[in-house]
Amino acid sequence: MHESVLLKEAIENLDLKEDSIVVDCTLGYGGHSSEILKRIPKGKLYSFDQDEEAISYSTHRLGEIASNFEIISSNFVNIKEELFKRNVKKVDAILYDLGVSSPQLDQKERGFSFHQDAYLDMRMNQKASLTAHDVVNTYSVEELTRIFLEYGEEKYARSIAKKIVSERDKKEINTTLELVTLIKEAVPFKYQREKHPARKVFQAIRIEVNHELDVFQKSLKDALSLLNIDGRICVITFHSLEDRICKNIYTEVSKLEDGLKNLPVIPDAYLKDYEVLKVIKPSKEEIEKNPRARSSKLRVIKKIR
Repeated sequence: MHESVLLKEAIENLDLKEDSIVVDCTLGYGGHSSEILKRIPKGKLYSFDQDEEAISYSTHRLGEIASNFEIISSNFVNIKEELFKRNVKKVDAILYDLGVSSPQLDQKERGFSFHQDAYLDMRMNQKASLTAHDVVNTYSVEELTRIFLEYGEEKYARSIAKKIVSERDKKEINTTLELVTLIKEAVPFKYQREKHPARKVFQAIRIEVNHELDVFQKSLKDALSLLNIDGRICVITFHSLEDRICKNIYTEVSKLEDGLKNLPVIPDAYLKDYEVLKVIKPSKEEIEKNPRARSSKLRVIKKIR
C-alpha cells in the first residue's frame, strides 16, 4: 500500500485543533486524511480526488475512523468553487501532497510506469479526454521537445521527440514499453546507465496529460485566500518544477519590499498577510524505508494577519 511521504511532519505543521476545518487537496489512498481526521473530532475534513478507485478505497478507510468528512470528487483546481458550494468560506489548514500515489504507479493498466507494459494512458481523472497516447501520437516535434524540456528537464528532449515522430510515421506507438524502447534508442548508452532514461519523459507526459503545473498554481493561490488567520498550508512537492511554483507563490505573498526592511516601523499598508515558516526534507531513515521520498520537500506557510 502507498506510504505517505513526510506524514508526521505535515500533520505537525498543519497545527490542527479539535475543531479545525481542514482541506486535503490530494486524498489519494487516505494516508494524510486518516491522520488529520483523528485529530479533529469536532472539526470537518474536506478531501479532494478525481480517481474513482482512490475515492472508493478512502471512503471506507476514513469511515472507520469518523464521519465528519466529505470527499469531493473533483480536481483541486476547483477548491474555492467546491467549498463555496458547501458554504465554506474560510478554513484552518490545507494540505497538498503532489506525489503520484503508489497504487496508480503500480497498477500497470494505468500506464504511469515505465517498468511495466501497458496502454499509454496516464490520466489521473479517468473521465478526462487527453491521454498519453494522444500526446505521443499527435504532438509535433516542437511540442514534444517543449514538454520534455519544460516538464522533464530532459537534456535529450529534441532527439527523443524526433525519434518518436519518425517511428510513429511507420506505426502508432501504443504502449509504455514501446515508448521506453524508442527513448533508449534516442539517447547515448552512457546516459542509460546513470538513471532510467524514460523517467523524465514519462514525468513530462504525465504533467502534460493532467495539466498538473497550471492546476497547482491556480489552486495554491486560491487556497491562500481561503485561510483563516493563523491558518496554515503545507505543500509536499516531488520535483523542482512544482517546488519552484510553490516557493515563488509563497515568496510573492510573504516578502516585504526591499526598501521597507530597515524601517523602524513598517506602515500597516505594506505589511504582508503571510509568513513562510519552514522547508523540511525527509530524514535519512524515511528515504531508506521509502525511496520515493528522496526528492520530496515540505513547504509551510501561515496566515498572520
